[in-house]
Amino acid sequence: MVSIDHVRGDATGLTFPAHIGALRDAGTAFLTEAFRAYGALAPDNAVVAIEGLEEVSGGSTGRKALLTVRYAAPGPRTDLFVKFSRDFDNAVRDVGRAQMAAETRFAALTRSPAFPIAVPATQFADYHRGSETGLLISERIAFGEHNIERQYHKCLDYEMPAQAEHYRALLTAVARLAGTERSGRLPADLLAQFPVDLQAATVGQRPTLTAEQLDRRLLRLTEFLERHPGLFAENLRTPEFFSALTAQARVLARREPDVWHQLGGDADSLALCHWNANVDNAWFWRGDDGELRCGLMDWGCVSRMHVSMAIWGALSGAETSLWDDHLDELLELFCKEVSVSGGPLLDPATLERHLLRYATLMGVTWLLDVPALVRKRLPDAGPHTTRTDPRIKSDEGVRAPLQMLTNVLNLWQTRDLDGALADL
Repeated sequence: MVSIDHVRGDATGLTFPAHIGALRDAGTAFLTEAFRAYGALAPDNAVVAIEGLEEVSGGSTGRKALLTVRYAAPGPRTDLFVKFSRDFDNAVRDVGRAQMAAETRFAALTRSPAFPIAVPATQFADYHRGSETGLLISERIAFGEHNIERQYHKCLDYEMPAQAEHYRALLTAVARLAGTERSGRLPADLLAQFPVDLQAATVGQRPTLTAEQLDRRLLRLTEFLERHPGLFAENLRTPEFFSALTAQARVLARREPDVWHQLGGDADSLALCHWNANVDNAWFWRGDDGELRCGLMDWGCVSRMHVSMAIWGALSGAETSLWDDHLDELLELFCKEVSVSGGPLLDPATLERHLLRYATLMGVTWLLDVPALVRKRLPDAGPHTTRTDPRIKSDEGVRAPLQMLTNVLNLWQTRDLDGALADL
């Protein structure tokens, strides 16, 4: 893969570094110019030293780094997080480079006085559309310090205290942004840069399956469910569910255009949302009143979408018990918060039907290969293997899709998918 060192940003016109080595070479002169141009640094102040620049792993796209700076005059944020859209050494991670286009536009929107939720303050953000190369430098969240809770990792919620309380705070943040966007209080010229494009919220090429390929994958899935009682609850391993799963998956695949049409046609439920507001893209703290609060970060694929898509993104990695015990309550909370924030009054029952259609469609589209993935990574997985197996627990690339598949299947089995499909 050919590496790019610098590009000229479409928004600021500044030439910015495309990777960590180029940022190191650009040094304090670039950071001073960039922070001033973005309005994050006063004209009479300057970055005088880079006291730390360390690459870190994480996420599914681009390269990241921790940056610590010193200024001529104290006051601005010194502990920063750097995100590049590109990963020139990893073609798989580089596939998602276009996500940052919306993320840099969103950074400008967050500076509006009416912006309703906590996000990391941006020091600089720009993107070059021609090469899909972007740079975002923002406040670094101090997990585990002051009043901020430790960071929670995706699909490890069985180690999280007070799970329902955390998801109430998380969905409240998602709903407040949706409601505020619909209220008209945010700048119209900036919102115009976020058109409704439901199928743009994705990473990678959507797979297409023939009817025969779909049937083969469904057969492999049902065999895998049957043979792994340690990974899947009893309600997901019955002949009755296998039969319903196969029949309804065929209908979903055939009616996919109708699902998208229904989502796109539900105008009251289209709003600006975080597409992947999982707990690993959030931070939590308690206010002076003792209430748990939530901020959201990593806004790749941010767009105006159907809110059910954002709810699935937020809950997809939660414990299955949270879906069983709290989904109705969370949907009611979400609808209330959208309305209180100035948006339309949504109906929780209608929202549930949209969520059920979208989540199961995502399962058919993206998660039918989970059995093959588990067999590849854990060739000796058997009936007694559980998701707390150290090889699963330590590998997000396995534990996340496995938990998401479990949640899709449990939602499929416990809710009225036949009724949701009949409404298409």
